[in-house]
Amino acid sequence: MSQVNYDKEYKRSIKDPENFWMEQADNINWFQKPTRALTQDENGFYRWFKGGKLNTSFLALDAHIEDGRGEQIALIYDSPVTQKVEKYTYNQLRDQVSRLAGGMKRLGVEKGDTVIIYMPMIPQAVVSMLACARLGAIHSVVFGGFAPHELAIRIDDAKPKIIITATSGIEFDRIIPYKPMVDEAIREATHSPEHVIVYNRRLGAIRPDSDKDIDYATLMKIADPARCTEVDATDPLYILYTSGTTGKPKGIIRDNGGHAVALYYSMKYIYGIHPREVFWAASDVGWVVGHSYIVYAPLIYGCPTVLFEGKPVKTPDASTFWRVISDHDVRVMFTAPTAIRAIKKEDPNGNFIKQFDMSGLKYLFLAGERCDVSTLEWAQENLNVPVIDHWWQTETGWPIVANMMGNEEHFTVKPGSATKPVNGYNVQILRQDGTQANPNEEGYVAIKLPLPPGTLPNLWGDTERFRMGYMKMFDGYYFSGDGGFIDEDGYVFITGRVDDIINVAGHRLSTAEMEEVVAKHPAVAECCVVGIDDDMKGQVPLAITVLKAGADMESFQLQTEVVNDVRKEIGPVAALRRVLVAQRLPKTRSGKILRKIIRAIADGKEYNMPSTIDDPEILAEITTLFEEEKIGVYGK
Repeated sequence: MSQVNYDKEYKRSIKDPENFWMEQADNINWFQKPTRALTQDENGFYRWFKGGKLNTSFLALDAHIEDGRGEQIALIYDSPVTQKVEKYTYNQLRDQVSRLAGGMKRLGVEKGDTVIIYMPMIPQAVVSMLACARLGAIHSVVFGGFAPHELAIRIDDAKPKIIITATSGIEFDRIIPYKPMVDEAIREATHSPEHVIVYNRRLGAIRPDSDKDIDYATLMKIADPARCTEVDATDPLYILYTSGTTGKPKGIIRDNGGHAVALYYSMKYIYGIHPREVFWAASDVGWVVGHSYIVYAPLIYGCPTVLFEGKPVKTPDASTFWRVISDHDVRVMFTAPTAIRAIKKEDPNGNFIKQFDMSGLKYLFLAGERCDVSTLEWAQENLNVPVIDHWWQTETGWPIVANMMGNEEHFTVKPGSATKPVNGYNVQILRQDGTQANPNEEGYVAIKLPLPPGTLPNLWGDTERFRMGYMKMFDGYYFSGDGGFIDEDGYVFITGRVDDIINVAGHRLSTAEMEEVVAKHPAVAECCVVGIDDDMKGQVPLAITVLKAGADMESFQLQTEVVNDVRKEIGPVAALRRVLVAQRLPKTRSGKILRKIIRAIADGKEYNMPSTIDDPEILAEITTLFEEEKIGVYGK
């Protein structure tokens, strides 16, 4: 692998992005190469490789087959919950994908149509994504941990022609019936899909039938294989919904051309892996990590990819990650710090690691949330490989800040920092007035435009929200929504969200959305939900309520009912467990709840008393409540 100097390449990528990325575009098998790298659309937003023609499914499968690699392994399905391991060659995966694409075409799915995929971590989920890409249809994968209400919101926004689902998923030893949840979501949604393709896992789950249902296996038998549809580089590949501060999810759009170029580049220069080496992202296809680094990046780059249906512990124990690495000769692994913390808790001395041959592992990458120093050091000491904490977002689709392992220079790790900006990302720290912050001065993390290829060009059906949410705060910059600082050596430190999004075990969740659910409870007069520090998950939500006058309810009963309401409306992924009852909430004189100070009290951090506070004594009341209920630092 040819390695490059970071400083030289980074400066070139910022000063001359068009030529830099046109060079990288040569790595992709285009049907028609673009003549220009960077243009602007009718909204004034930057677009990459307009005029280029390609197909992402072709890049992931057919291109490798044409290169004579058809009988090499493309996908490794490892499911400790069903005790199955299945391997698919490029030929086998292409045949499955082309046949499902043909079946979808038979049902009327065409280029530009939308398809929602609501499936567990099984090969058919990957096949479904690639089949949509093959047709030029736009897929929207919804994480299986979301409840029917959340699925219904996405159905109404994406307006899919069809939904693809399975009869069930498995959570440890518990069967999760997917099909009834899909049916409930369709009943709640205003938009109704024409068909629901159902893959029967034959695990004994409830499978209610409707007149919309099409059996997956039957459709595959009667379908003719479909060829790849040519799409423009700027055509959407997928929509991925991420939590918004208003409670309504935002549909992040990913285009075909820039996405393919960026992901190929990232595999080579960030993750430092060679084609044919096994890559494993221990995530879920419902999240951006699953889209980028379980499915598209490894397959486009030519790496066998691991699809893991299990958990870091209890499937069957804390050795499962190391068993997978050993069994499949994984060279580069990517997971969330939460997973490593869970393993560390069960196996603090790393004894399980010693039972497996880990000699092939080169790097462990961590992302999705801030990585604490002790977790990073534990992984380094026990795995004896570089552990790289890197930072990126659903919006960008690939890393913004990382220690790029494909470069000739690897930087010394500074705990708490994801190291330096990735080539193409002009990361800056800005003050409220838009001026640049000094080294080590905390401010708003922003990226000077243009963003590199593969990042979001817009939001699905909501251009104004895109403009207001990302582009308006600082003229000429993309605002990340995070705070942080850059030190005197150019290392980037991310300190956390500056809005109402919290990060629970790598899952971005809206506290505003949870508040809507809590506020619906008939006994609740007002409430707030904040994210507080948690040793295992990074953050967990905490609800504080004020009851209506005359409401006669025990706090335990309220907590039980509210927690169940949140699970039903949002899903178990929300992880709300504690609901407190307070006499009042701390507010400004204008009525704004002081959420940041509530978080600081729970986390035991210093805060400045705002001059606009309505009644300073209430902060002492909240502190006393947290001490009595053993919340945050008071529970340790």
